[in-house]
Parts: sequence; C-alpha cells; structure tokens
Amino acid sequence: MSAVVGGSGLIGLHALRFGSWIVDDAAITFAYVRSIAQGDGPVLQPGAGPTEGFSNPSWLALLTVGRLVGLFDHGTILGVPDYVFFPKALALLCCAGILVAIYWAARDVAKRPALVTFLAGALLAAIPSFVVWCFSGLENPLYALVVTWLGAIMFKATVEDRLLTTRIALVAGALAAVAALTRPDGLIYGGAYPLVVLIQIRRATLRHGLRSVLVAVAAFAVIVGAYITWRYLEFGRLTSLPTVAKGQSLPHPSNLARAGELIGYVGALGALILAILIGMVMMRPSALRTAIVSFLVPLALAVTAYSVLAPDWMAQLRFATPVWVLVVIASVLCGEAVFRQFTPRGRTVLAAGVVLALVPAWSLFKGASDGFRAAPTVPMCTIAERPSRVDNVYADILGIQQGSLLTADVGATALTSRLRIIDLAGLSDSAMADFWADHRWDDLTDYVFDTVKPTFIEQHSPWSDGVKVSTDPRLIRDYVMIRREAGPPETADWVRKDAVPTQAKLEQLRAYGMGDGSAAVARAFDAPLRACGDTLRPGQWPS
Repeated sequence: MSAVVGGSGLIGLHALRFGSWIVDDAAITFAYVRSIAQGDGPVLQPGAGPTEGFSNPSWLALLTVGRLVGLFDHGTILGVPDYVFFPKALALLCCAGILVAIYWAARDVAKRPALVTFLAGALLAAIPSFVVWCFSGLENPLYALVVTWLGAIMFKATVEDRLLTTRIALVAGALAAVAALTRPDGLIYGGAYPLVVLIQIRRATLRHGLRSVLVAVAAFAVIVGAYITWRYLEFGRLTSLPTVAKGQSLPHPSNLARAGELIGYVGALGALILAILIGMVMMRPSALRTAIVSFLVPLALAVTAYSVLAPDWMAQLRFATPVWVLVVIASVLCGEAVFRQFTPRGRTVLAAGVVLALVPAWSLFKGASDGFRAAPTVPMCTIAERPSRVDNVYADILGIQQGSLLTADVGATALTSRLRIIDLAGLSDSAMADFWADHRWDDLTDYVFDTVKPTFIEQHSPWSDGVKVSTDPRLIRDYVMIRREAGPPETADWVRKDAVPTQAKLEQLRAYGMGDGSAAVARAFDAPLRACGDTLRPGQWPS
C-alpha cells in the first residue's frame, strides 16, 4: 500500500529532526521493562520493593517482548542504540497501522481512499505535537493506534449495518480496554461504543442495542477489572503511583475551556474549516453522515480527556495525541466527500479555503518543530549524565558500595546508576507519591532527612524548592555541597557529611564535580538530540 508507506515515510522524516531524543519519563518504563524481563518483578531497580511507577502496562508489555527477544536494551541495531531504535521503530509501525485503519475505513465511503490515506499521513506528519510525542519513547503511538482502530471498527460496522453484532461489541469493548491500559485517561473510551450505539439506536433496535452495549461494557470491565485486581493484590492500590503523585482532581466544568489550547495550536482558521466540512457532510443524508459519528464520538471523548487532565508541564501538548489523529481522520473523510459534491468552480474555492487555513497552521507548526528541536523536553541522555553517571563517580571516589541518591529525574538514572534511587517526584516511590497527592511537604522533608537519609541529593529547581528540600535547615546540617550550577535550572550536588571520610576526599569530589563532571553535563546539555552510548548499564561513568 503505497499510500500507507508514503504517509508513514513523511511522519518518519519529521521524526528524524529530533534525532535520538527520548524523554526521560519513557526511561522509567524502560527500567521496569528491564527488571521484569530479568525476573526481578515490577521494580524500578533490582532489589527495590515492587511499585507501579508506570501507567502504561500495554506499552510496557510490548517493550518487554522486545527485551526478551533481544531487540531492546541489549546493544545496537544498524549502528543505533536499541533503546532509541526499538521504541521509535514501534512508533513508526503504529503510525503505519493508523494509516492502514484510515484506508480500511475510507474504502467504503471515499472514491479515492488511497489519496485520503496519504493526505492523512501528510497532515499528521505536519503536526509537531503528534510526531514529537509518538517518537518520544512513551506510549502515545500505541494509544493513538488503538483509539483509531476503535473508531474504524465502529465506522466500518456502521456502514455495513453490523454495529449491533456481538462480535463488534466484543472487539470495541476490548479495544477500549487496551486504551485504558495504555494511558489512565484511556478509561474514557469505555464509553465510545455505548455512545455511538445510543446516537444511532432506533425503537426497532432498542433491545438489540442494549444487549450489544452490555456485551461491550462487559468485555471492557473484564479486561480492565482483571488488571486492577492484579494491581491491588500486587501493590495494594487501585491506581498507579504516577496517577497518585500527580493528584488528578475531579473535573470541573471550567476545565472544558482548555479545549481552546487545541484550537490555538492549529489556528482558529483551521478549526473553522474543519467545522464547516463536518457541518456540510451532516446536512446531506449519506453513508458517511451516519458513520462519521464513530470517529466524532471518540474525538469528543479525546478532547474531554485532554481538558479534564491536570495541565502538563511538558511542551507540545503531550496528552493531545489521539485528538490530532481523530481530527485528521474527520478532516480528510469529510473534505473528500464535500469536494466530490462540488462543481469544478466550487472545488477551486474549497481548495483555496483549505490552503488559506493551512498557511498559518504551517507557520505555527514550523515554529513549534524548530523550537522543540532546539530545546527538547528532558532528554533521557542528559539525565543519564547527571545525576546518574556523575554520581556514580562520586560514589566510586568515596568507595561507597551501598549508597542512595535523591533525585526527581529517575528514568535514565534507574538504568545507569548503581545507587539506590529515592524518587523525589513520587512516580515510583509509594511514600513520596502520597506526600505529593496530599501536598504534605513537611512529612516529605521528614521522610528525606530523618528516614531514608540519602547519601547524595541532587538539588534541582523547581522540584527541590517546591517541596522545601532546598530550604530545610537539615540540608546544611547533614550535608555538604559538592558543586552548584546557576542554571537555569539551578542545580546542586550534595553528599552526607558522614559519608566523606576526609577533607581531602571532599576536595577530590569537588574537583571532579566542577571539572570533568561539569564538562560532561555541559556536553549533554549542548547536544540534547544525541544518544548516550550503545548501552545503559548501572555504574557507568560519563561518556
């Protein structure tokens, strides 16, 4: 299928702009993949207690299979570290799968489904938010793939009058469950099939429709319920630690105003053109008008999920990936249908309007892509250098065998540090997650300074400042500074006074920290798109 290959190729070409960048949050999942594949269980590091520091079990499962068959976390593939190659190759396959679903759905309603598919690929390739987060190492591409196929299955079944069959209900419920196990907000897609049926149901099909909804809900509940039961038995919690730590509050009607961020990203004119195209399709009876609801309902759910989630500090609208896919699908299907309805003169006008909408959007997208390329969000390989590898050197200088490190960046650190990690952000630490959820900063600092007493502390604004670690008097009482960087962000390395045997050793630490250590960190910050060695292993020193 040349349209799928061509569209996927355009997406991949845009992804190449970001080199080997992987966001550090993805490396948290990588660390759990390594532990599970090695037989250590769901732990951040071998020897640590079991915690659910991941919220994407289906993506974790795919990466674990890759690890078990030797494609991930082993070395290089075609000269590229496999911790870069494999997640990005999976992402590209997911993008191709999205385009396959679009082609499969478009065949029943579009005169030229291949062109529709290629245009969808080109539009997705132009959206930096979609490309950045699909190729970040996170679960976004799988999430988008599952949601797309959920819509496509319902779309195709509607066109063929099979929506209320048991098979479609089971598949829709199962796909919604996979979405829920890919991201916590994926739970919302459990309502996709019931809502589509509710919109299309008629008096004559009421009984049949209700039975199908129950089948879909049951399939969803069995799969998700089985995982939640395992989670509770394994970890004693009903939600993952990242969900707890982020303190997601109950939605408020004012949250829906955040949908304006999505419109602002693509430009108001682009959103207006999409609304006009959908409106024109809905005005005239057709197979597309009946079936397009199968994509519009998941789109509404995706926008709702984005709006009610706590705002994300990372760049490029990380939680909007399904929105872009569903917007593009609605655009190309409705655009193709409207284009066929018009006379040659009308088609010229329509084409001119679309181009007019795309010009400002293209300008916005180019700026977003250039900006992210220059300053990508928390590169894994920057974190691999500091705090992880630099602190390995500190520990080796002091001869520490069983030390610990307090840090807010635990992804690459878990892969490369030989120190026991204390996760300041609470994404993989149960006690910290509870402190964050309840904003119990005094309890958090007591836990740090009186209970776990880390050997090393990576002071990192705004994390350390926000939870009062940086201003607690016990920091000065119990620790001595090794190095400080003004930033931004402002950072400092501290070591417990009782871990430093002599003043000479402290001076050796400081000489390394301000010399070779700072140089290694500077190199990492200056090349945020680079990889950081063929493998990531505990105990490594800076490259």
